[in-house]
Amino acid sequence: MAEVPAADLKTVLLNDRHVAMGGRMVPFSGYSLPVQYPTGIIAEHKWCREHAGLFDVSHMGPSFLVLDQKSGDGDADHAAIAALIEPLICGDIRGLKPGQVRYTLLLNETGGALDDLMIARPAAEGWGGALYIVVNAGTKDADFQRIAAAAAGQATLNRSDHCALLALQGPEAVEVLRDVIPGAVDLSFMHYGSFDFDGSKLVISRSGYTGEDGFEILVDPSHATILFDRLLSDGRVKPIGLGARDSLRLEAGLPLYGHDLDETISPVEAGLNFAVARRRRDAADFPGATRILSELGGVLDRVRVGLFVDGAPAREGAEILDKYGAVIGKVTSGGFSPSLNRAIALGFVPPDKAAPGTPLQVLVRGRTQPAEVTNTPFVPHRYVRKTAK
Repeated sequence: MAEVPAADLKTVLLNDRHVAMGGRMVPFSGYSLPVQYPTGIIAEHKWCREHAGLFDVSHMGPSFLVLDQKSGDGDADHAAIAALIEPLICGDIRGLKPGQVRYTLLLNETGGALDDLMIARPAAEGWGGALYIVVNAGTKDADFQRIAAAAAGQATLNRSDHCALLALQGPEAVEVLRDVIPGAVDLSFMHYGSFDFDGSKLVISRSGYTGEDGFEILVDPSHATILFDRLLSDGRVKPIGLGARDSLRLEAGLPLYGHDLDETISPVEAGLNFAVARRRRDAADFPGATRILSELGGVLDRVRVGLFVDGAPAREGAEILDKYGAVIGKVTSGGFSPSLNRAIALGFVPPDKAAPGTPLQVLVRGRTQPAEVTNTPFVPHRYVRKTAK
């Protein structure tokens, strides 16, 4: 992605708050965003793992896709809206239950990932025939155009990226939110709902990209600062920047679009087989189905793996070598893990070099360093899934 001139960078609603708190602002996906605050990335990372971190992710692309003509039958209207989005993705949206959120991928005709995204079915009465969709910042304009074109004449895509999107993450996030929006803590992982706050409606999902329990909260412009300040007034909460957000998601083994995913990489290569729904596999009715079904059968040249790296971190683009020194792949994300106090990385290697425990090497600044394939996540996920009553 071409770098946007500083004068052309967009700002989020809470920009002034970030600057006032000492946030170091950097360009990211066309926005000026805080990479860290005065305490630094490692301290922020550890705080989120131990307490609760508040992230401003308002650069992302929240939206609502809504049928133009509804029948009034919630299930029938959901089936109709699902039929508009499913030709673009590999997930089972038709099978979503009210209030459920699903991770999926927007694919091109060769099965490469154009983006990864969240799609949710509203639970509120009267919202049949609508979907809540959140896409990545760097691809959101193209994503929105693609979705709107597929739904043209049948449904309307309403962008909500003029609002603020906040992520409250960490083991104490649930107790923090209980004091502000009590009903939201009854949500299970990958479920969402609408909640009242100070005369406004919040859209809250129990989800996030840190591997911790937490919530993502869509709030309208009139209440963004009020909610942000209210959450930060709790001593268990500190603001967290982009730097720690990246190290947290790397420890959680989660792919970052534009790095571990791009339009050449399929869900199977990326280790996201779960995102290719069984019903869609059986019907072979998604973009790139021929390639992806073949890869699911074992015919593929590369797979994403986790690596423990000895010595300095191997950053994106570093070559991965086999134990004899032959180049076999590249690192797509890499850095220092504050939780493990060592270097870790994600990258692509041939399937026969992907078994945990396989000894490899990485090339860092012209020097080889030992590496070993390991299972991901590097740090266990702590999502909260509730048993249905």
